[in-house]
Amino acid sequence: MAKIGILGAGSWGIALSVLLHGNGHEITVWSIIREEVEMLQEKREHVSKLPGVKLPDDMKFTNDLEEAMAEKDVLVLAVPSPFTRSTARSMKPYLTKGQLIVNVAKGIEETTLMTLSEQIEEELPEAEVAVLSGPSHAEEVGRGIPTTVVVGAKKKETAEYLQNIFMNQVFRVYTSPDIMGIELGGSLKNVIALAAGIADGLGYGDNTKAALITRGIAEMTRLGVKMGGKMETFAGLTGMGDLIVTCASMHSRNRRAGILIGQGKTMQEAMDEVQMVVEGVYSAKAGLKLAKKYDISMPIVAEVNAVLFDGKPAKEAVNELMMREGTSEHRSMLWE
Repeated sequence: MAKIGILGAGSWGIALSVLLHGNGHEITVWSIIREEVEMLQEKREHVSKLPGVKLPDDMKFTNDLEEAMAEKDVLVLAVPSPFTRSTARSMKPYLTKGQLIVNVAKGIEETTLMTLSEQIEEELPEAEVAVLSGPSHAEEVGRGIPTTVVVGAKKKETAEYLQNIFMNQVFRVYTSPDIMGIELGGSLKNVIALAAGIADGLGYGDNTKAALITRGIAEMTRLGVKMGGKMETFAGLTGMGDLIVTCASMHSRNRRAGILIGQGKTMQEAMDEVQMVVEGVYSAKAGLKLAKKYDISMPIVAEVNAVLFDGKPAKEAVNELMMREGTSEHRSMLWE
Protein backbone atom coordinates (compact mmCIF):
# COMPACT_ATOMS: atom_id res chain seq x y z
CA MET A 1 0.00 0.00 0.00
CA ALA A 2 1.23 3.49 -0.88
CA LYS A 3 0.28 6.78 0.70
CA ILE A 4 -0.84 9.07 -2.12
CA GLY A 5 -1.78 12.74 -2.20
CA ILE A 6 -4.06 13.85 -5.04
CA LEU A 7 -3.55 17.59 -5.60
CA GLY A 8 -6.60 18.86 -7.46
CA ALA A 9 -10.20 17.74 -6.96
CA GLY A 10 -11.56 18.19 -10.47
CA SER A 11 -13.05 15.32 -12.44
CA TRP A 12 -9.68 13.74 -13.30
CA GLY A 13 -8.26 14.05 -9.80
CA ILE A 14 -11.39 12.49 -8.30
CA ALA A 15 -11.49 9.67 -10.89
CA LEU A 16 -7.86 8.80 -10.15
CA SER A 17 -8.49 8.96 -6.41
CA VAL A 18 -11.25 6.35 -6.79
CA LEU A 19 -9.03 4.18 -9.00
CA LEU A 20 -6.07 4.33 -6.61
CA HIS A 21 -8.22 3.76 -3.53
CA GLY A 22 -9.65 0.69 -5.23
CA ASN A 23 -6.08 -0.53 -5.72
CA GLY A 24 -5.65 -0.52 -1.94
CA HIS A 25 -3.77 2.75 -1.46
CA GLU A 26 -4.34 5.39 1.23
CA ILE A 27 -5.69 8.53 -0.47
CA THR A 28 -5.77 12.18 0.58
CA VAL A 29 -7.36 14.65 -1.86
CA TRP A 30 -6.48 18.35 -1.72
CA SER A 31 -8.38 21.28 -3.20
CA ILE A 32 -7.64 24.97 -2.87
CA ILE A 33 -11.40 25.61 -2.84
CA ARG A 34 -12.80 25.24 0.67
CA GLU A 35 -16.39 24.84 -0.52
CA GLU A 36 -15.31 21.98 -2.77
CA VAL A 37 -13.67 20.14 0.12
CA GLU A 38 -16.76 20.61 2.28
CA MET A 39 -19.00 19.29 -0.50
CA LEU A 40 -16.78 16.22 -1.00
CA GLN A 41 -16.71 15.51 2.73
CA GLU A 42 -20.47 15.87 3.08
CA LYS A 43 -21.75 14.34 -0.16
CA ARG A 44 -18.96 11.77 -0.76
CA GLU A 45 -19.39 12.64 -4.44
CA HIS A 46 -18.30 15.45 -6.74
CA VAL A 47 -21.84 16.44 -7.63
CA SER A 48 -20.96 18.86 -10.44
CA LYS A 49 -17.87 17.36 -12.09
CA LEU A 50 -18.24 13.61 -11.58
CA PRO A 51 -21.83 12.88 -10.52
CA GLY A 52 -22.73 9.32 -9.66
CA VAL A 53 -19.20 8.28 -8.65
CA LYS A 54 -19.32 7.55 -4.93
CA LEU A 55 -16.27 8.29 -2.78
CA PRO A 56 -15.25 5.86 -0.01
CA ASP A 57 -15.78 6.86 3.61
CA ASP A 58 -12.08 6.51 4.46
CA MET A 59 -10.90 8.82 1.66
CA LYS A 60 -9.59 12.07 3.14
CA PHE A 61 -10.23 15.58 1.80
CA THR A 62 -8.36 18.70 2.86
CA ASN A 63 -7.61 22.35 2.12
CA ASP A 64 -4.25 22.00 3.87
CA LEU A 65 -1.50 21.47 1.28
CA GLU A 66 1.02 20.41 3.90
CA GLU A 67 -1.34 17.69 5.15
CA ALA A 68 -1.90 16.45 1.60
CA MET A 69 1.84 16.18 0.95
CA ALA A 70 3.28 15.05 4.30
CA GLU A 71 4.77 11.52 4.33
CA LYS A 72 3.29 10.69 0.92
CA ASP A 73 4.99 8.15 -1.33
CA VAL A 74 3.45 9.68 -4.45
CA LEU A 75 1.91 13.07 -5.22
CA VAL A 76 -0.50 13.18 -8.18
CA LEU A 77 -0.66 16.72 -9.57
CA ALA A 78 -4.10 17.02 -11.16
CA VAL A 79 -4.78 20.77 -11.28
CA PRO A 80 -5.70 22.37 -14.64
CA SER A 81 -2.61 23.20 -16.68
CA PRO A 82 -2.82 27.02 -16.26
CA PHE A 83 -2.35 26.46 -12.50
CA THR A 84 0.45 23.89 -12.64
CA ARG A 85 3.29 26.34 -12.03
CA SER A 86 1.56 28.28 -9.23
CA THR A 87 0.56 25.06 -7.48
CA ALA A 88 4.09 23.66 -7.76
CA ARG A 89 5.42 26.89 -6.26
CA SER A 90 2.98 26.55 -3.35
CA MET A 91 4.19 22.97 -2.80
CA LYS A 92 7.83 23.97 -2.33
CA PRO A 93 7.82 24.52 1.49
CA TYR A 94 6.35 21.06 2.12
CA LEU A 95 8.27 18.97 -0.40
CA THR A 96 10.57 16.19 0.76
CA LYS A 97 13.77 15.78 -1.26
CA GLY A 98 13.26 13.15 -3.95
CA GLN A 99 9.48 13.05 -3.44
CA LEU A 100 7.76 11.59 -6.51
CA ILE A 101 5.31 13.84 -8.38
CA VAL A 102 3.14 12.46 -11.20
CA ASN A 103 1.70 15.14 -13.45
CA VAL A 104 -1.61 14.08 -15.03
CA ALA A 105 -2.66 17.40 -16.63
CA LYS A 106 -2.00 18.33 -20.26
CA GLY A 107 -0.74 21.65 -21.55
CA ILE A 108 2.10 23.95 -22.60
CA GLU A 109 2.91 27.25 -20.92
CA GLU A 110 2.35 30.06 -23.43
CA THR A 111 4.96 32.46 -22.06
CA THR A 112 7.87 30.02 -21.67
CA LEU A 113 6.78 27.21 -24.06
CA MET A 114 7.61 24.74 -21.29
CA THR A 115 5.78 21.46 -20.87
CA LEU A 116 4.12 20.90 -17.49
CA SER A 117 6.84 18.58 -16.20
CA GLU A 118 9.46 21.19 -17.13
CA GLN A 119 7.56 23.79 -15.12
CA ILE A 120 7.34 21.47 -12.13
CA GLU A 121 11.06 20.68 -12.32
CA GLU A 122 11.90 24.37 -12.50
CA GLU A 123 9.82 25.18 -9.43
CA LEU A 124 10.67 21.97 -7.52
CA PRO A 125 14.18 20.88 -8.55
CA GLU A 126 14.42 18.43 -5.63
CA ALA A 127 11.40 16.42 -6.78
CA GLU A 128 11.36 13.42 -9.08
CA VAL A 129 8.81 14.13 -11.82
CA ALA A 130 6.88 11.65 -13.96
CA VAL A 131 3.84 11.96 -16.24
CA LEU A 132 0.72 9.88 -16.86
CA SER A 133 -1.33 10.42 -20.00
CA GLY A 134 -3.48 8.71 -22.63
CA PRO A 135 -7.06 8.36 -23.90
CA SER A 136 -8.72 8.46 -20.49
CA HIS A 137 -11.86 10.50 -19.90
CA ALA A 138 -12.49 10.92 -16.18
CA GLU A 139 -16.18 10.11 -16.64
CA GLU A 140 -15.25 6.61 -17.81
CA VAL A 141 -12.28 5.94 -15.50
CA GLY A 142 -14.45 6.89 -12.52
CA ARG A 143 -16.99 4.22 -13.59
CA GLY A 144 -14.39 1.51 -14.08
CA ILE A 145 -14.60 1.36 -17.89
CA PRO A 146 -11.50 -0.36 -19.40
CA THR A 147 -8.83 2.23 -20.21
CA THR A 148 -5.16 2.21 -21.24
CA VAL A 149 -2.58 4.92 -20.51
CA VAL A 150 1.18 5.50 -20.53
CA VAL A 151 3.40 6.55 -17.64
CA GLY A 152 6.60 8.35 -18.59
CA ALA A 153 9.65 8.75 -16.35
CA LYS A 154 13.37 9.30 -16.66
CA LYS A 155 14.15 6.12 -14.73
CA LYS A 156 12.76 2.74 -15.76
CA GLU A 157 12.30 1.69 -12.13
CA THR A 158 10.20 4.79 -11.43
CA ALA A 159 7.94 4.08 -14.41
CA GLU A 160 7.52 0.46 -13.35
CA TYR A 161 6.81 1.46 -9.74
CA LEU A 162 4.02 3.79 -10.91
CA GLN A 163 2.77 1.18 -13.36
CA ASN A 164 2.23 -1.20 -10.44
CA ILE A 165 0.51 1.49 -8.34
CA PHE A 166 -1.98 2.56 -11.00
CA MET A 167 -2.63 -0.64 -12.96
CA ASN A 168 -5.59 -2.97 -12.40
CA GLN A 169 -8.04 -5.06 -14.40
CA VAL A 170 -9.75 -2.00 -15.92
CA PHE A 171 -6.79 0.42 -16.07
CA ARG A 172 -3.84 -0.88 -18.07
CA VAL A 173 -0.61 1.12 -17.81
CA TYR A 174 2.31 1.02 -20.25
CA THR A 175 5.73 2.58 -19.56
CA SER A 176 7.85 4.91 -21.69
CA PRO A 177 11.02 7.00 -21.35
CA ASP A 178 9.66 9.61 -23.83
CA ILE A 179 8.32 12.26 -21.46
CA MET A 180 8.60 14.99 -24.10
CA GLY A 181 6.60 13.06 -26.69
CA ILE A 182 3.94 12.07 -24.15
CA GLU A 183 3.41 15.65 -23.00
CA LEU A 184 3.42 17.20 -26.47
CA GLY A 185 0.91 14.62 -27.70
CA GLY A 186 -1.37 15.22 -24.72
CA SER A 187 -1.23 18.99 -25.19
CA LEU A 188 -1.43 19.42 -28.94
CA LYS A 189 -4.27 16.91 -29.42
CA ASN A 190 -6.51 19.36 -27.52
CA VAL A 191 -5.92 21.98 -30.23
CA ILE A 192 -6.81 19.49 -32.97
CA ALA A 193 -9.91 18.47 -30.96
CA LEU A 194 -11.05 22.10 -30.99
CA ALA A 195 -10.78 21.99 -34.78
CA ALA A 196 -12.77 18.73 -34.89
CA GLY A 197 -15.45 20.27 -32.71
CA ILE A 198 -15.60 23.37 -34.90
CA ALA A 199 -16.13 21.10 -37.93
CA ASP A 200 -18.96 19.35 -36.07
CA GLY A 201 -20.49 22.71 -35.18
CA LEU A 202 -20.39 23.69 -38.85
CA GLY A 203 -22.33 20.53 -39.70
CA TYR A 204 -19.51 18.70 -41.47
CA GLY A 205 -19.26 14.91 -41.36
CA ASP A 206 -17.06 11.91 -40.72
CA ASN A 207 -14.83 12.56 -43.73
CA THR A 208 -13.88 15.95 -42.31
CA LYS A 209 -13.15 14.53 -38.86
CA ALA A 210 -10.99 11.75 -40.29
CA ALA A 211 -9.04 14.34 -42.25
CA LEU A 212 -8.47 16.48 -39.16
CA ILE A 213 -7.37 13.50 -37.05
CA THR A 214 -4.89 12.14 -39.60
CA ARG A 215 -3.47 15.48 -40.69
CA GLY A 216 -3.50 16.60 -37.05
CA ILE A 217 -1.32 13.68 -35.99
CA ALA A 218 1.03 14.56 -38.86
CA GLU A 219 1.41 18.10 -37.47
CA MET A 220 1.90 16.84 -33.91
CA THR A 221 4.51 14.31 -35.01
CA ARG A 222 6.49 16.79 -37.10
CA LEU A 223 6.83 19.18 -34.19
CA GLY A 224 7.27 16.50 -31.53
CA VAL A 225 10.12 14.73 -33.31
CA LYS A 226 11.86 18.06 -33.97
CA MET A 227 11.66 18.79 -30.23
CA GLY A 228 13.13 15.43 -29.25
CA GLY A 229 10.06 13.22 -28.93
CA LYS A 230 9.90 9.79 -30.55
CA MET A 231 7.78 9.06 -33.63
CA GLU A 232 6.48 5.86 -32.01
CA THR A 233 4.95 7.89 -29.18
CA PHE A 234 2.77 9.87 -31.58
CA ALA A 235 1.58 6.66 -33.21
CA GLY A 236 0.62 5.28 -29.78
CA LEU A 237 -1.75 5.91 -26.90
CA THR A 238 -0.63 9.44 -26.02
CA GLY A 239 -0.59 10.53 -29.66
CA MET A 240 -3.09 8.92 -32.01
CA GLY A 241 -5.05 7.23 -29.21
CA ASP A 242 -5.63 10.38 -27.19
CA LEU A 243 -6.33 12.38 -30.35
CA ILE A 244 -9.04 9.97 -31.50
CA VAL A 245 -10.90 9.92 -28.19
CA THR A 246 -10.69 13.70 -27.74
CA CYS A 247 -11.94 14.42 -31.25
CA ALA A 248 -14.77 11.88 -31.11
CA SER A 249 -16.23 12.00 -27.60
CA MET A 250 -18.77 14.34 -26.06
CA HIS A 251 -16.88 13.89 -22.79
CA SER A 252 -14.19 16.07 -24.42
CA ARG A 253 -14.48 19.65 -23.23
CA ASN A 254 -12.28 20.73 -26.17
CA ARG A 255 -14.59 19.14 -28.73
CA ARG A 256 -17.66 20.56 -26.97
CA ALA A 257 -16.16 24.06 -26.96
CA GLY A 258 -15.25 23.67 -30.63
CA ILE A 259 -18.82 22.69 -31.51
CA LEU A 260 -20.10 25.87 -29.86
CA ILE A 261 -17.54 27.99 -31.72
CA GLY A 262 -18.51 26.33 -35.01
CA GLN A 263 -22.12 27.22 -34.22
CA GLY A 264 -21.14 30.88 -33.94
CA LYS A 265 -20.24 31.49 -30.30
CA THR A 266 -17.09 33.32 -29.30
CA MET A 267 -14.24 31.53 -27.56
CA GLN A 268 -15.22 33.03 -24.22
CA GLU A 269 -18.90 32.18 -24.65
CA ALA A 270 -17.94 28.59 -25.46
CA MET A 271 -15.66 28.30 -22.42
CA ASP A 272 -18.36 29.76 -20.17
CA GLU A 273 -20.91 27.24 -21.44
CA VAL A 274 -18.60 24.24 -21.03
CA GLN A 275 -17.93 25.39 -17.43
CA MET A 276 -14.56 23.63 -17.27
CA VAL A 277 -11.03 24.61 -18.26
CA VAL A 278 -10.70 24.10 -22.04
CA GLU A 279 -7.03 23.17 -22.20
CA GLY A 280 -6.78 23.51 -25.99
CA VAL A 281 -7.45 27.24 -25.82
CA TYR A 282 -4.36 27.65 -23.64
CA SER A 283 -2.21 25.29 -25.73
CA ALA A 284 -3.17 26.79 -29.11
CA LYS A 285 -0.99 29.88 -28.87
CA ALA A 286 1.90 27.89 -27.43
CA GLY A 287 1.59 25.33 -30.21
CA LEU A 288 1.75 28.03 -32.87
CA LYS A 289 4.76 29.67 -31.21
CA LEU A 290 6.55 26.32 -31.08
CA ALA A 291 5.77 25.73 -34.77
CA LYS A 292 7.38 29.06 -35.63
CA LYS A 293 10.33 28.48 -33.29
CA TYR A 294 11.14 25.09 -34.83
CA ASP A 295 10.09 26.07 -38.38
CA ILE A 296 7.42 23.38 -38.60
CA SER A 297 4.31 23.61 -40.80
CA MET A 298 1.18 23.29 -38.63
CA PRO A 299 -1.70 24.70 -40.71
CA ILE A 300 -4.51 23.26 -38.54
CA VAL A 301 -3.00 24.78 -35.39
CA ALA A 302 -2.55 28.10 -37.22
CA GLU A 303 -6.19 28.20 -38.37
CA VAL A 304 -7.48 27.30 -34.89
CA ASN A 305 -5.52 30.26 -33.53
CA ALA A 306 -7.01 32.53 -36.21
CA VAL A 307 -10.54 31.45 -35.25
CA LEU A 308 -9.97 31.69 -31.49
CA PHE A 309 -8.02 34.91 -31.27
CA ASP A 310 -8.37 36.84 -34.55
CA GLY A 311 -12.10 36.54 -35.15
CA LYS A 312 -11.70 34.54 -38.36
CA PRO A 313 -14.96 32.84 -39.43
CA ALA A 314 -14.68 29.11 -38.86
CA LYS A 315 -15.97 28.20 -42.33
CA GLU A 316 -13.35 30.45 -43.92
CA ALA A 317 -10.63 28.70 -41.90
CA VAL A 318 -11.77 25.29 -43.18
CA ASN A 319 -11.85 26.55 -46.75
CA GLU A 320 -8.27 27.82 -46.46
CA LEU A 321 -7.10 24.46 -45.11
CA MET A 322 -8.72 22.68 -48.06
CA MET A 323 -7.41 25.07 -50.72
CA ARG A 324 -3.75 25.17 -49.71
CA GLU A 325 -1.23 24.30 -52.41
CA GLY A 326 -1.26 20.60 -53.26
CA THR A 327 1.50 18.42 -51.85
CA SER A 328 2.40 14.78 -51.26
CA GLU A 329 1.09 13.02 -48.14
CA HIS A 330 4.49 11.72 -46.96
CA ARG A 331 7.38 13.82 -48.22
CA SER A 332 9.91 11.21 -47.12
CA MET A 333 8.60 8.86 -49.83
CA LEU A 334 10.40 9.22 -53.13
CA TRP A 335 9.23 8.38 -56.64
CA GLU A 336 11.18 5.65 -58.39
